[in-house]
Amino acid sequence: MNRRSVARMSIGILAINLWLLPAWAQLSPPPDKQSLADVYTGKSYSPYAGRGFPSRIYWGDTHLHTSLSFDAGAFGNRLGIDEAYRFARGDEIVSSTGIPAKLSRPLDWLMVSDHSDNMGFFPDLLAGEQKLLADPQGREWYDRIQAGEGVDVALDIISLFSQGKFPESLMYSPDTMAYKTAWQETIKTAEEYNDPGKFTTFIGFEWTSLVKGSNLHRVVMYRDGADKASQMLAYTTVPPLGSPNPRDLWKWMTTYEEKTGGDVLAIAHNGNLSNGIMFPLKEQYTGKNLDRTYVTERAKWEPVYEVTQIKGDGEAHPYLSPEDEFADYENWDLGNLDASVAKTDEMLAGEYAREALKRGLALEKKLGTNPYKFGMIGSTDSHTSLATAQEDNFFGKHSGAEPSPERMVHPFMETDVGSLYGWHMVSSGLAAVWATENTRESIFDAIARKEVYGTTGSRMAVRLFGGWEFTEQDINNRQPAFVGYQKGVPMGGDLSRRPENAKAPTFMVFALRDPIGANLDRIQIIKGSIDDRGKTHEKVYNVAWSGDRKPDANGKLPPVGNTVDVKNANWTNTIGASELATVWQDPEFDPKQKAFYYARVIEIPTPRWSTYDAFRYAVELPKDVPTSTQERAYTSPIWYTP
Repeated sequence: MNRRSVARMSIGILAINLWLLPAWAQLSPPPDKQSLADVYTGKSYSPYAGRGFPSRIYWGDTHLHTSLSFDAGAFGNRLGIDEAYRFARGDEIVSSTGIPAKLSRPLDWLMVSDHSDNMGFFPDLLAGEQKLLADPQGREWYDRIQAGEGVDVALDIISLFSQGKFPESLMYSPDTMAYKTAWQETIKTAEEYNDPGKFTTFIGFEWTSLVKGSNLHRVVMYRDGADKASQMLAYTTVPPLGSPNPRDLWKWMTTYEEKTGGDVLAIAHNGNLSNGIMFPLKEQYTGKNLDRTYVTERAKWEPVYEVTQIKGDGEAHPYLSPEDEFADYENWDLGNLDASVAKTDEMLAGEYAREALKRGLALEKKLGTNPYKFGMIGSTDSHTSLATAQEDNFFGKHSGAEPSPERMVHPFMETDVGSLYGWHMVSSGLAAVWATENTRESIFDAIARKEVYGTTGSRMAVRLFGGWEFTEQDINNRQPAFVGYQKGVPMGGDLSRRPENAKAPTFMVFALRDPIGANLDRIQIIKGSIDDRGKTHEKVYNVAWSGDRKPDANGKLPPVGNTVDVKNANWTNTIGASELATVWQDPEFDPKQKAFYYARVIEIPTPRWSTYDAFRYAVELPKDVPTSTQERAYTSPIWYTP
């Protein structure tokens, strides 16, 4: 079995002289489909005729906040939903701090997901609404914002809301006219900017559940337009009209679909600020044991997971995966959302995607359904109205952290538990969707079936197929997706029943670098499984890599190298490969064990956003700040069930 295969195909040029054209015209017509060679997998001479599978990647962001979110507004965001959509579709706009901003390439789609709780509150506070100023706390916040202390006000608001102590007198609940107006504005603006086939917008919101500061946030995405989305208000977390319990969110989603005939799904926020409660194994935070209702409802409503975003990467953690040399990547493991409770090692297993996928196998064994059978995407969670994820174009988590000489050393979060500084912010991420067209329906359906992957900001193209009979011949052509769908299932799918003569599953994976980005270092396949004793296992396999490196006896591959010029914030593509591809067969397959497989594609080192800041502002990098990063992509898994 070839462990490394770089798919390269030269393009031959055939010169046909003009005097040959009459003879060419007299050639016999091509043979009919009955006489096409058996090794040719097309159904007609044109391999593209009748193609029904997704053939394009559509890049987007499911998690962006505007000034309509009460924390974003307090932080200093003065850009609304209009500016968010204009920026995402490629327009140049001026940020809240007066900096011209534009994406290197437009996004294909965007969902503005402002917080459903207290929607519409901050614009009224900023405008000096008399009812809010009549409240002592409202007046204090207003005066401090006018005095330039908006960031501190935002932290106060977050802390109070996290602990369930936000003043009831200042809460805009769904039954208020101000709230209803804000929700209708969200829907109306999404409709105005939705341009099917060119730029797609989704109606959505973030349900911001916090349990004593621990993050259980979900982004809710609608497949529908205004006619259905307007029939019910966004769901909140404050009783009696809302609830912080995910079970109640799923009930609301059920009611919405039954009432409107529409479709919605939920995307869990990356769990590294949940202090272990995002992916429970035995009981929910309420102390109630997980049951069949919990696992079936979660599996139904939450098909994908936000694995990487601005508040840290959530794929793996070195404590959980000590043998994985790439697990220590932009982890946020200080504490919960407001840093009121410190993180302990025991909490980590309930926060990271890989461990959750393994826990899902264990729960399926016990309760019959895998609640954590999710695909993976990235998104930004930016609170600036600017969906920026590139390292060289990073506008921060909030408007108080937009580009400036001081932002790296400014405390992002500082409590008795510890501190996170501006440089800890992560320039992530993007959601990549394999869909048939750029429309709400097609993109939503692709997310629902998990044919998606997440990146930390790079736009590398990645595909993963699983089956039982892929061969090297299948990968050695320029259209491997044709045979991928014919012989197997794409990312997010389940392997078909194992044929009697099949030794182990085969996986066809290929990746093409971002056209304006860095070369590729390697492709890895991460496997998780569960044995007959109920113990879960994981292993990382290097399956394709650049150059002539050779793995050691333990399968470890030497580093690809590093061309980053820190002083000038630059790098060269003199190492790595523009594309990587292989067919890999699991060498340790046990047909009796349930398992999942996903691909992780890693680029060569490039400058981190903080290195660009140091260069552009001529400032020193703070101590311990990484100078380079290795951007990556995480595909949705493919599952095997005996």
